[in-house]
Amino acid sequence: MKNSERLIWGILLTAIVFLISSFVSRKLQINIEFIPKSFWGDTLILILSIALICGLKKYVNYKISVPKFKKTLKPMLFGFLAAVIVNVLMTIIGNIFGIKAESHYAFDVMSPLQFFLFVFIYASVVEEVLFRGFLQNILAPLKDRGIKIFKRHISLPVIIGALAFGLVHLNLMATGAGAFFLTRTLLVTFTLGLIAGYYQEKYDNNAYAILTHMAGNFMGLMASLLINLSV
Repeated sequence: MKNSERLIWGILLTAIVFLISSFVSRKLQINIEFIPKSFWGDTLILILSIALICGLKKYVNYKISVPKFKKTLKPMLFGFLAAVIVNVLMTIIGNIFGIKAESHYAFDVMSPLQFFLFVFIYASVVEEVLFRGFLQNILAPLKDRGIKIFKRHISLPVIIGALAFGLVHLNLMATGAGAFFLTRTLLVTFTLGLIAGYYQEKYDNNAYAILTHMAGNFMGLMASLLINLSV
């Protein structure tokens, strides 16, 4: 497969997986009190992502294994710091311009336990299997192309995976999220995606991307706990 074909098919198939999952999850009428509606869409994303990885294994070199603890510290630290720094900066900008603060809809519909299980753990795994496990890996032959950030080579597959990961969060518009909140979310997810992708590429192991993603969601988990305690 030519690199141009990898680029087209990788982006197209990733978009199809996400759109199908979003459509089906909205149509499903499965009402189980503890399980949020997002779980069914995430599950379909995971199933379709695994199907793509297996079906295109000739072109997708997917690897996952238990990482060495010491090597996970930097990815998790940078993932956490990325979320904190971007959120703090955007909060300061919002305060300067008098923009009303918004919170993620999940805080209103999920308990801290649900957030931990279905966002912090499950969504992190699902999204990383699709965006880093499938998309970034199918684009791996393009990794020599890229840019330098802080003297680190950030490859084209990492950048494309991060952009795709950020853009799919525009679906928060359906929850009534405002433009400023969407901008903040896009910046956080894009930055987090760059870090997750960089460490997956460095170690050739999807587990590093998953752990980085979880670290980025840790701030949200803490917010969920604090909101629950203040009610």
